[in-house]
Amino acid sequence: MKIAIIGPVHPYKGGIAQHTTELAHRLTDAGNEVTVISWKTQYPFFYPGEQFVANDKPELPVFENSKRVMSWKNPLGWRKWAKKLKNYDEVIFVWWVPTVQGPVYDTMMRTLGKKGPRKLILCHNVIQHSAGPLDNRLTKRVFNKADAVLVHTEALANRAKELTKTPVIVSNMPAHLPNQPKQQAAHSSVQKHVLFFGLVRQYKGVDILLKALEQVPEITLTVAGEMWGKQQAKLNELVEELGLKDRVTLLPGYVPAENIAGLFKQSDALVMPYRAGTASHTSALAFTHGVPVIATKVGSMPQQIRDGVDGLLCDPESPESLAAAIKHFYEPGVAQKLFAGIPNTGMAAEKDWADYVIAITSGTKS
Repeated sequence: MKIAIIGPVHPYKGGIAQHTTELAHRLTDAGNEVTVISWKTQYPFFYPGEQFVANDKPELPVFENSKRVMSWKNPLGWRKWAKKLKNYDEVIFVWWVPTVQGPVYDTMMRTLGKKGPRKLILCHNVIQHSAGPLDNRLTKRVFNKADAVLVHTEALANRAKELTKTPVIVSNMPAHLPNQPKQQAAHSSVQKHVLFFGLVRQYKGVDILLKALEQVPEITLTVAGEMWGKQQAKLNELVEELGLKDRVTLLPGYVPAENIAGLFKQSDALVMPYRAGTASHTSALAFTHGVPVIATKVGSMPQQIRDGVDGLLCDPESPESLAAAIKHFYEPGVAQKLFAGIPNTGMAAEKDWADYVIAITSGTKS
């Protein structure tokens, strides 16, 4: 089959670009002819930080048949590339911010027409975490032009079904791990240090983690990742206010793949204190580095983390519930039990990717 993917591609930074790139490789390995159509810039507006990985050094194999050719400012270019894809079997539209992708995808789908290739929306979010008034309208408009919408959780499926009658497919998001690290041995002893890893945005709940940490003496924390907007100033202020300056290390900025192992090696657990969420590969990254996860019960976390086996789950928006989970983690024998329960992420990822490729291609028009 001839398949085109419209979306960001590595070496653009971020999990969505990594996911798009890995998907292109997996579809190609399954015998398909794949092209990725990407953007001259990753976003049409100011992005807080560099858009590419440092020195353009790839953190996973670059997909060679990628074209960074489309401009956010040129609707004629959107139509031009849509016309070039009319002889394809399937076009996959990577979706996560309706106000960004909506106008582009609406134009491209109208150009492709109803009798053209199968049009699949691959959703990382149905509606973005900080939704504006246009989000619902744009989402409905684009989803109704698609042949199928693929989401990663049942909660996202329910949200999508509220907005469209287009068939909705649910498939677990497979892990995409930088440089495909080998599974590390689980820790054998605690270090009284936990980690937050990834892009820092308001919905990720790092402020909740700091308030929880205040209630758990002696435990230290590293927050590593790019700080979105004014997050760094807000977190610095909160650290001072809570008296955590000697216990919290903020490492703002994109974390290169070669630095990830060291962060996990010095940590007993990854903490994911999200207020809301969809699907994330970060828990699989923690397991690959031999580290259990403490997370809130949002998005795909209850499916990815086995409470009391390879991690602990707690209530979102509650410093008290998160503090209780961290305290429980450090009770005698609990951390060691969770270390022993960490799954083999490599085997799970391979099965998830095989299922994912089938989900994406099985409904293609004949």
